[in-house]
Amino acid sequence: MLLYIRLIKESFAFAMNALRNNKLRTMLSLLGVTIGIFSIIAVLAAVDSLDKKIQSDISGLDNRSMFLFKYSFGPSDVPDWKMDQFPDVTYDEYTFIKNNVDGVENVCFQYFTANENVKFEEKTVSLVSVKPCTYEFVDIEKLEFADGRFFNEQESNSGRNCIVIGHEIAEGLFGTTNPINKEIRLYGQRFIVIGVLKKVGERMISFGSNPDTTVYLPLNKVRNMFGDNSNWFTPIIVIKPNETADLDDVKGEIQQKLRLKRGLKYGEIDNFFVNILKGATDQIQAFIGSLKVGGWIISGFSLLVGGFGIANIMFVSVKERTNLIGIQKSLGAKNKFILFQFLFEAIILCVIGGAVGLLLVWIIAVILTSALDFEFVLSFSNIMLGTGLAATIGLISGILPAISASKLDPVEAIRSGM
Repeated sequence: MLLYIRLIKESFAFAMNALRNNKLRTMLSLLGVTIGIFSIIAVLAAVDSLDKKIQSDISGLDNRSMFLFKYSFGPSDVPDWKMDQFPDVTYDEYTFIKNNVDGVENVCFQYFTANENVKFEEKTVSLVSVKPCTYEFVDIEKLEFADGRFFNEQESNSGRNCIVIGHEIAEGLFGTTNPINKEIRLYGQRFIVIGVLKKVGERMISFGSNPDTTVYLPLNKVRNMFGDNSNWFTPIIVIKPNETADLDDVKGEIQQKLRLKRGLKYGEIDNFFVNILKGATDQIQAFIGSLKVGGWIISGFSLLVGGFGIANIMFVSVKERTNLIGIQKSLGAKNKFILFQFLFEAIILCVIGGAVGLLLVWIIAVILTSALDFEFVLSFSNIMLGTGLAATIGLISGILPAISASKLDPVEAIRSGM
């Protein structure tokens, strides 16, 4: 054990000596390792941060959720013009699926609508996302409240003039005043505020709208005002299967029973789509995986150049210290001692280069996190990966020079150094 500690100590001293005595040559050689580690860790840190942000954005929705309406989330054999001709899902179909499909925990009916202006006394907030929905929506999207509550089943079914508002809407209309039980105007009607949502922040991925800039009201109120055939709204049924239910089985049952209800004949295509959120999140994960692969490929070239640079330094170091190697061997140093000495030196040089790359990533992460509304995270696992990768490059790059040093004849080595 003491021998290896001594080896590491001497190797570190030789590495520092190389940095001091041959600054330019050593720095240029380490530059490849620094750039390589910087490239891969920067890409991995960026991708991990992006992945963390996306997962946070979609955490409010169960990725098992299903979205039933006339359009497909992903690529489809059905052309867009034909989807436009499909019938919209209806409130009657919502109640039918809720009462007749097994393996379903919750079903919600909602409208996609255009943005509207919301008013309170003399104040107006523009471009507000309006989401008419049934009472089950709060359990499917897992909304969190700063104050108040969501509308209940009775209020939803009767179409009561009540509304839940997002954080930014509350700030824009009421400032520091408590909005609960205040009346705001929307669609020319007065709605009583019964709930205010907690702040969510900016979202990169949002299946629908950001809750901060959204208001929620009973869907039946909107149905009573505009009817069921308004072109202003796109209806959608959101289905949350049970945790134990098989997604394909639930999807198949929905397709089968809705085809029967709509009277579709054998051979006719479905005039609706059951979109599973998991499919969309899988596509996002595949894209993130592609980014990681691209990062490894790009940084691989830099690491290859850096590896050759370290190998070159070590071969030069062997040549410069041939006399010293001969003296060490003549005093009884074994081949293994010389081999490990040069291997440790190569590893230490690479770790130094990698540490510089990691430091640059950390500095950039701090700057970007401060400048943007986005948390750029350099995780401990990525730091360990960068360090391990640098050590591996040092081990591979230093193995040939170390072997050549360990095999030197002590007499010839001393003679060549004289």
